[in-house]
Amino acid sequence: MSDKQKEEELDELSPETTLGAEEQEEAAEDGQELTIEEELREDLGKEKEKFLRLFAEFENYKKRTSKERMELFKTAGQEVIISLLPVLDDFDRAIKELAKSDDKESFKGVELIQTKLKETLKSKGLQEITIQSGDAFDAEVHDAITQIPAPNKKMKGKIIDVVEKGFSLGDKIIRHPKVVVGN
Repeated sequence: MSDKQKEEELDELSPETTLGAEEQEEAAEDGQELTIEEELREDLGKEKEKFLRLFAEFENYKKRTSKERMELFKTAGQEVIISLLPVLDDFDRAIKELAKSDDKESFKGVELIQTKLKETLKSKGLQEITIQSGDAFDAEVHDAITQIPAPNKKMKGKIIDVVEKGFSLGDKIIRHPKVVVGN
């Protein structure tokens, strides 16, 4: 079809056939009839708006999935590291017991293995949460397993003893330190 024929067909169409029922009523009420060109421009505007919204949604989706992927990489080994924490605790207990014995060579050997394991986990982002007796208790960081009467007034609400060390992986605490608090 030539452009002239298309124009003739468009001219033949009445406003009633090109407008939807609601638009026909609205146009009739206003006493104005939209031309086909105006209707097409309006449709084009709606389609552009839909496209822009869809494009923005897609961009948000890409950003969100990229952020989730980065989080996954940061904590990919979290389960393995958490399962190794009891091994670190066992090494601490072994070191304490071997320090009491006369076998200094075994002590040095176990200490070297413990140091190597700690350094390897530290390179993967594991950090020990350092707390000492007398530090203020923070419920968001510490896990109070019990309360005992404070030995003096200064120790009320403070940490009396550390039962189990706490660890963080990056910014996230993966095991809260278990402490005894004075009341």
